[in-house]
Amino acid sequence: MAWALKLPLSDEVIESGLVQDFDASLSGIGQELGAGAYSMSDVLALPIFKQEESNLPPDSENKILPFQYVLCAATSPAIKLHDETLTYLNQGQSYEIRMLDNRKMGELPELTGKMVKSIIRVVFHDRRLQYTEHQQLEGWRWNRPGDRILDLDIPMSVGMIDPRANPTQLNTVEYLWDLSKRTSVFIQVHCISTEFTMRKHGGEKGVPFRVQIDTFKENENGEYTEHLHSASCQIKVFKPKGADRKQKTDREKMEKRTPQEKEKYQPSYDTTILTECSPWPEVSYVSNSPAPSFTSSHASFTVAEGNGSPTHQPEPVAAQIPDNLLPTATPQEAQQWLLRNRFSSFCRLFNNFSGTDLLKLTREDVIQICGPADGIRLFNAVKGRVVRPRLTIYVCQESQQTREQQKHENGDAAGGTFFVYHAIYLEELTAAELTEKIAQLFSISPQQISQIYKQGPTGIHVLVCDEMLLNFQDESCFILDTMKAETNDSYHIILK
Repeated sequence: MAWALKLPLSDEVIESGLVQDFDASLSGIGQELGAGAYSMSDVLALPIFKQEESNLPPDSENKILPFQYVLCAATSPAIKLHDETLTYLNQGQSYEIRMLDNRKMGELPELTGKMVKSIIRVVFHDRRLQYTEHQQLEGWRWNRPGDRILDLDIPMSVGMIDPRANPTQLNTVEYLWDLSKRTSVFIQVHCISTEFTMRKHGGEKGVPFRVQIDTFKENENGEYTEHLHSASCQIKVFKPKGADRKQKTDREKMEKRTPQEKEKYQPSYDTTILTECSPWPEVSYVSNSPAPSFTSSHASFTVAEGNGSPTHQPEPVAAQIPDNLLPTATPQEAQQWLLRNRFSSFCRLFNNFSGTDLLKLTREDVIQICGPADGIRLFNAVKGRVVRPRLTIYVCQESQQTREQQKHENGDAAGGTFFVYHAIYLEELTAAELTEKIAQLFSISPQQISQIYKQGPTGIHVLVCDEMLLNFQDESCFILDTMKAETNDSYHIILK
């Protein structure tokens, strides 16, 4: 039995239906391309504009940020359209970050003619590693003693003022910059992404980092704590030349894809624009004084009625950090000493040096390490602190001497009577300096000493002035007596 396919419609009917469908598909094209239906948002949806809008919040679509930071390193071509850009960096290589002032006319007028402070950090991108950041950084410090995660290439940088790198924060650097001048900062990242992977058997996928920049302005107290702007970008760090090989590999993979697949990926940009983000939450990083402050504090004291000597109260006193480098200084204290004496550029070089290590360096060693100019300055700072003072005097409290004499007369002392004297070293040979040194000896404020007298012939009290100090004999001995002043709560000091 033969089967035959019988069409229900004739050829003329089918041809007429196709013509009607084609005419309907053409209708409305002119209206769709008209001025009323044209929208710039369709153009902005093209891949070439995806990088700028990928990570900005929805309300910032038409917002022009007051600052912009551009990392001069190419983005990866193997990133999908709606994902954040990824930039590959080589370990230890210097990369430029351009600091741009994008303020409109009249925007933030209080910044005109002022400087701002920016803090650059290298932090973890993965939330899992963010929770254990302190442990991760301490482990890295243990495995890489003396190294930093982030450094500034100061010689190559332009417009950067007062760069600082705290030795206790390996992943943070900060500096001031003038908005009216061209500023380019060169950074070096010394850790690689595979150092923080779970297993290290070779071939692991490295973890991504973030480069974040937070900018602050001065407050009323002159501290840079008022937040202005924050931006960041995603990076991966490879061993030297590894970033170039990875970039080449991604480019070759994209060339093998079909045109339809390529449309799903971003093109590679020559530079990386840091996108706006929330400020870094760590408050300690936003302190105005990254370098330690060294100020002395004194305990209060009481003076007995009549002729007595100051006595200490049992209140805790903050320890005064010495100005000179001591042999007992730990590596961390040596780092603080270097920062305080304007040797911050050598902090990384001497990161593992204690006070003894630095003091053992010869003049030739320091010059060979730091160069002639800085080497001589560092050697003089380390070795030149012990300078013979212009005048040395020895003082003893009268009450102590009286007690020792009474013990000796009563036969309580086993041996010969001795008195404890304290040395006072004077450099300027002024009465104000002597007042300050005696106040330090008694742990009191210099304002509590009204006058200093020297007991002269027939018991007269001669006011100590600068000219008298010039005629003091070196290594003279004096007994200190105190007498309450009549007008206020201060005291007179008498040198006998």
